[in-house]
Amino acid sequence: MKEISDIRKDFPILSRKVYDKPLVYFDNGATTQKPRCVIDTVDEVLTTYNSNIHRGIHALSDKASEEYEKAREEVRAFINAGKTEEIVFTSGTTGSINAVAFSFGERYIGRDDEIIVSNLEHHANIVPWQMMCERKNAKLRVIPINDNGEVLFDEYLKLLSKKTKLVAITQASNALGTILPVKEIIRAAHSMNIPVLVDGAQGIQHGIVDVSDLDADFYVFSGHKIYGPTGIGVLYGKEKWLTEMPPYQGGGDMVENVTFEKTTYNVLPFKFEAGTMNFPAAIGLAAALRYVTLIGRENIRERENELLQYATSRLLQIDGLKIYGNIEDKISIISFLLKDIHMYDTGMILDKLGVAVRTGTHCAQPVMDRFGISGTVRVSMCFYNTKEEIDVLAAGIEKVKSMFA
Repeated sequence: MKEISDIRKDFPILSRKVYDKPLVYFDNGATTQKPRCVIDTVDEVLTTYNSNIHRGIHALSDKASEEYEKAREEVRAFINAGKTEEIVFTSGTTGSINAVAFSFGERYIGRDDEIIVSNLEHHANIVPWQMMCERKNAKLRVIPINDNGEVLFDEYLKLLSKKTKLVAITQASNALGTILPVKEIIRAAHSMNIPVLVDGAQGIQHGIVDVSDLDADFYVFSGHKIYGPTGIGVLYGKEKWLTEMPPYQGGGDMVENVTFEKTTYNVLPFKFEAGTMNFPAAIGLAAALRYVTLIGRENIRERENELLQYATSRLLQIDGLKIYGNIEDKISIISFLLKDIHMYDTGMILDKLGVAVRTGTHCAQPVMDRFGISGTVRVSMCFYNTKEEIDVLAAGIEKVKSMFA
């Protein structure tokens, strides 16, 4: 792995100051910063071959189309999918889940059917299923969690039944950092011929993702969570499901033939890519995946675990600080509260010290309801963070405490 000083030079924003303090960026769970190679790649697209894909016969369109399809292949290889036809570009994780909720719902869900989610889900993996259930008169079932933020696997097994038509589960909690036993969850569902969607928004950047090994039926993630541009995401779906599901949106590029009497749809994956796709971002995402591969995913995982252990130890030394999500198997996220100090006050003071953290429910309100709190302060780290930054964070939290003493 490259030296951390060299890695940080790859990310231009990390050298800036906030309120005359060096930026300490601990909001990677919301969006990661972008390396220079990604910025330059998107700039190159827009300045040298910007043109609509799949429609032109001129040089710029040919180049844009070629790079867009190369990006699809790079995504396929990165997550070890079987075919490029199983890789659909979307606007992000939320767009991917909504696409499956509509298309799968239209094809397979009926009255009194059931969808299973967990108590750890982001709103993006709750609300689309609720909307689908309202349309189809189906029911949402929820796997409970314990006080440490772990799903109760035995309770999950009890929820599985002939009525279950899909399990939609997060790979890792964005609110607590909990890594779920996704492979075991999938295996149990598949024993009853139930497909599984995995929300990989908080998994893709923290470890090695192999959808073939997981045997996931659907896997979704966002580019901006893995050092790529915003506005681009991926829906991986097994060919069987994508072939049978109707398209989510209609328009250009997803059609084969259009008459006023009938429209026939394009082949996979284009059937699910209506209109002009965000091809500069897709090409930028490919650059981000190459960068992650260059750094080494195993190296990233080891470094982030080292940072997590160090930060956990430092923060637990602070009197009155309570961490939510106390299990060993977690991504590099720490959610905490300071006794008698509101989370927003903590976050605002840390910001003035140059430390960027996230405060609130983190779009996971049911998690907060489970613990009887209104939200937390979330520290989400990635491999370009340092132990020195964690020390700055700890000193900042002590400053917060002294101000409210």
